[in-house]
Amino acid sequence: MDTTVICPRFESAISLLSQRWTGLIIYQLLSGPQRFSHLTEVIGISGRLLSERLKNLEAQGVVVRKVYPETPVRIEYELTEKGFSLKPVMDAIQDWSQEWVDPADTKKQLIPKG
Repeated sequence: MDTTVICPRFESAISLLSQRWTGLIIYQLLSGPQRFSHLTEVIGISGRLLSERLKNLEAQGVVVRKVYPETPVRIEYELTEKGFSLKPVMDAIQDWSQEWVDPADTKKQLIPKG
């Protein structure tokens, strides 16, 4: 009988990436620094949830928050080196989805449950 044990590091990585919206936030930030309001708009996430996810990603060292002392204050989020190292993973998921995810299935997921 196979008694394969899941590596704790792998488990932590999957736990981080499997949080709802986290993968989309990382994927969006791969294109460069972005403002909070832009992220909420393009991802379609609430401000409260985006704030929570960004704080978690900051704590994990994946995202950095940069404050520019302008009037009004400008705040941008960008990937750290650690965060940007997820690019091959995100590219692989993108490639896999193009081959294996049926577009009709994605529409079903977007329909609000009642």
